[in-house]
Amino acid sequence: MLLGEYEHTIDDKNRLTLPAKFRSAFSGGIVVTRGMDGCLSAYAPDAWERVLQGRLASLDPLSKEGRRMQRFFYSGATEGELDKQGRVNVPAALIDHAGLGREVVVAGVNDHVEIWDREAWRRELAEVEGSAEDVAERLAERD
Repeated sequence: MLLGEYEHTIDDKNRLTLPAKFRSAFSGGIVVTRGMDGCLSAYAPDAWERVLQGRLASLDPLSKEGRRMQRFFYSGATEGELDKQGRVNVPAALIDHAGLGREVVVAGVNDHVEIWDREAWRRELAEVEGSAEDVAERLAERD
């Protein structure tokens, strides 16, 4: 399980050093793709395969929404390996998609990590913190 948030930087060659705590999860490779809410998502190959076989594979390719979601995730995905310093190259198109500056936050989200521009992460946290109790109440009412 990937947990925690860590402040890092993207260097001039578009390399991101992953937090040491996360590196073993990506020892077999890494898949970085467009994420939701203005971030990037990074998966270990086996976790990415579960996403493919689960949610994305179940989308109806005959529906417009299904095709769009598959395009969004698949076309933006890139496979890579961590170098000896634990760095991964992040393609410029993905950096642009997420609006990443030099300063980023790498956040563990169970089976993947999210890569956020640091200021965008702060705004996201402020919004979540402001609504978390309301969301929890609505979820509790469902049971």
